[in-house]
Amino acid sequence: MAKLICNFISYTLKRAVDITVVLPSVTFPEACGDGNVKGVIPKHTKEEKYPVLYLLHGVGNDHGTWNAYTDVELYAEERNLAVVMISGENKMYVNHGENSFMGDLFYDFIENELPDFICGIFPVSRRPEDTYLAGLSMGAMGTLVHGLRNPEKYRAIGAFSAGLYLPPTEADGWDPEYDPMVLAKRLTEKGIKNMKIFMGCGDLDPLFDGCEKSAQILKEGGQDVTWVPVSGYAHEWRLWNRLVEQFMDWLPRTDDFYTLGKRKI
Repeated sequence: MAKLICNFISYTLKRAVDITVVLPSVTFPEACGDGNVKGVIPKHTKEEKYPVLYLLHGVGNDHGTWNAYTDVELYAEERNLAVVMISGENKMYVNHGENSFMGDLFYDFIENELPDFICGIFPVSRRPEDTYLAGLSMGAMGTLVHGLRNPEKYRAIGAFSAGLYLPPTEADGWDPEYDPMVLAKRLTEKGIKNMKIFMGCGDLDPLFDGCEKSAQILKEGGQDVTWVPVSGYAHEWRLWNRLVEQFMDWLPRTDDFYTLGKRKI
């Protein structure tokens, strides 16, 4: 797997930002002539574009935390999947201060500029059917906001231990346009159904009941929800390491790289 830590000027956030990108690359067995396909000389240039998972972190984390605490790089290598991780600060992945030149427009950054940068620089697919979004805790909340507001942009989404029934509220200045349950109701009213949604939470997590209730509401609204309760886990990285692998295996992929199966590391 190739891991790249990128720093670039964001035209949306008006400052330099850091992201981590992991891309499938030549493995050691392939380099030594013992790859999946005998007699094929490995190369770095790919004609096809990789499917991509945009992976969001929780409160207090940054673009490197998923890599630091989980085996996401290994899982992505095995499954021929590109993964992009940003630093969302503690801004819930939504816009703040839209009327200010220096506003933190994280919603706009994720929906518009991030794929513009990633697909423009790296061999990553722009096709919605090859695009996935997932996150933990605050990142799970962000995933549901982005996925439910833009169902046409993502093939599937994953929310791990989502803080759905916690503040902020409207009294705190929270825009109901970013409320996943409001967005879910809106999809139902528009007749938009069968979104592929993976949700999981540990049964020792205080957020468990809210996650389970939200999964049920989404199901009742006609969405295709896979709910994964996990016994014996709280709000912790060991759970998210487990769930992100299950999520990658669950993805409804149709890309050319998926047909290759798991690769040797």
